[in-house]
Amino acid sequence: MGGGTAQPRLRRFFQPQSLGGRSLVGRLVLLAAIWCVALLAGAGVLLTTNFHSAAIDRFDQGLSEDADDLYAGASVGPEGEVYAPAITDVRATRVYSGKYWELAELHADGKLHSLARSRSMWDAEDLAAGPDVLAQLKRKPNSRVFYDGAGPHDQLLRIAAMQRILPGRAEPIVFLTAEDRGPIEEDARRFSLTTAIALVVLGAGLVAAVVIQVRVGLSPLFAMRRDLAEVRKGKAEGLGGHYPTELQPLADELNALVEHNREVVERQRTHVGNLAHALKTPLSAMLMEAQAQPGPLSEVVERQAELMRGHVEHHLRRARAAARSQTLGERTPVAPVMEELTRLLEKVYRNKDIDVDPGDPTLIFAGERQDLLEIVGNVLENACKFARTEVAATVEALDARRIRITIEDDGLGLPADKRAEVLRRGARLDESAPGTGLGLSIVDDLARAYDGGLKLGDSERGGLKVEIDLPRADS
Repeated sequence: MGGGTAQPRLRRFFQPQSLGGRSLVGRLVLLAAIWCVALLAGAGVLLTTNFHSAAIDRFDQGLSEDADDLYAGASVGPEGEVYAPAITDVRATRVYSGKYWELAELHADGKLHSLARSRSMWDAEDLAAGPDVLAQLKRKPNSRVFYDGAGPHDQLLRIAAMQRILPGRAEPIVFLTAEDRGPIEEDARRFSLTTAIALVVLGAGLVAAVVIQVRVGLSPLFAMRRDLAEVRKGKAEGLGGHYPTELQPLADELNALVEHNREVVERQRTHVGNLAHALKTPLSAMLMEAQAQPGPLSEVVERQAELMRGHVEHHLRRARAAARSQTLGERTPVAPVMEELTRLLEKVYRNKDIDVDPGDPTLIFAGERQDLLEIVGNVLENACKFARTEVAATVEALDARRIRITIEDDGLGLPADKRAEVLRRGARLDESAPGTGLGLSIVDDLARAYDGGLKLGDSERGGLKVEIDLPRADS
């Protein structure tokens, strides 16, 4: 049951959203960081544990030697009294110095009773030995038992106990030596702190090295991404860099894909052109025949042929725009197109004041020049046609990905309930004006083909305001 539950948890942990999100660098660095932390933490625990154990072992060795010296110097008097040895360690004579010894015997009540003890214990309680310690001493009379106990002023003592029989005395005597283990614990804490700091610094250095290694190792992949962005922006025709052996096949495949896309779009353009010629010729023939033989039938044929021609032109433009919008890297500076249209319309509409602000000269339309001319030209021409005296146009960047072209006039405007109607194919603002009524519909279709849009509103000049949103290419 436990193994079955752990496996799904591991699978969820190693999913992209659990390891650095969707970033490959983040995942690699996070995995390396987790591995380094686990190894360094284990190493830190192992080092500090071994240091503490080794320090306690050395400490116990000293207590064991003190117990042997205590046993070697002890003696029994004629009446069976026990004489304590002359201890040369001056700490045993200084009150509460942290160095203590005691001679005791085990009575029938199961407790130790002191026979002699060091001056350093002064008025403190006797060194204690619990039942488990006494049991071990009984099982192994000549062995040494080490344990922790409390000393004067809450000192943490390390105690060594040894049970031996002195010559001239039948009852065994328990020899106890003790020393304050506080210095050992302080040394262990200092070692742990020093080790932790050293391992943290080492871990940070390892993670930094992994970050550098990953960034350097994946730099060709980042370079490929930049080169591919240049292709998309139209600044390059393909991935021309030299990549490592593992990435070169991918670069070749991407170049082949870009070339294939160009070929597909070019074939679409050719098919659209062929269709245009195939349809225009019969329509022109029908119109010529209808005009050559006047009459009610010819008028119907002429009118319907003109309508068919308009619809054909509309759909052909839309198909061409859709094909061109699929092409990678199409770029058209906006300012030159706006200036060209302004010069052309000023010649046609000399009595109108046409004020065009081309905006930032670095603004670039992510599409073909012919489409931009048709989009802006249709709206500007409509504005000039229906304006009383003035037309204004401005170009601005909405954000890093979009451009907005705003065209206004001081004409009669357009009621809000009629705006959706004029975007339908064949709808006309003014039936008396020449044309097929496809202008704004074509603009809307072309803008949508480029993932843009067309919005109609009221101008502060009193007429119609048209806002065209188009994709923006990087400068």
